[in-house]
Amino acid sequence: MPTWPGRLLSELNAADERARKLVSGLTVEQLNWRPSEGEWSVGQCLDHLCVTNDVYLPAIAGALEDKAKGTAEEIRPGWAGRWFLKNVIEPSPKQKKYPAPKKIAPRLQVDAGALERFLTSNQKMRGLIGRAREYDVNQIRFRNPFVALVRFTVGTGLEIVSQHQKRHLLQAERVKADPGFPRQ
Repeated sequence: MPTWPGRLLSELNAADERARKLVSGLTVEQLNWRPSEGEWSVGQCLDHLCVTNDVYLPAIAGALEDKAKGTAEEIRPGWAGRWFLKNVIEPSPKQKKYPAPKKIAPRLQVDAGALERFLTSNQKMRGLIGRAREYDVNQIRFRNPFVALVRFTVGTGLEIVSQHQKRHLLQAERVKADPGFPRQ
């Protein structure tokens, strides 16, 4: 049995718990508070993660269609995938800023359903992990939905989604910890 599905599922569970803790008791006003113009709110961080999953997951799932079954013990991104994960996606206290493609830009205002949408999108990810565990995720490639010339392995795509969540949950936690954040 491959080890990567359990690891990714554990990371998703941790992301769900982090998000629940992050938004617990927040009002819609607090969800939408931004430290400054051009920065995202807690709610926008969650919305961005949902929209990203809505774009990435179908592209990854489509790559599995009509492929031979096989397994991979662990995910091994190629050089381009490793570079992307390290330089664009990896969470860091000194967050490198990259503008989100318009396709996955968050809404300007989110409603109280932001957490539920996030949790639902992670449930879809769990389903995809369950399906992908039967394939060699290091051999099957999918077209990056943002840069058509870039193709990542399915495993790299799954890693990107997981690491991307860590990045933006860290960002949302920094927003909530900001001294200007409206306290109740």
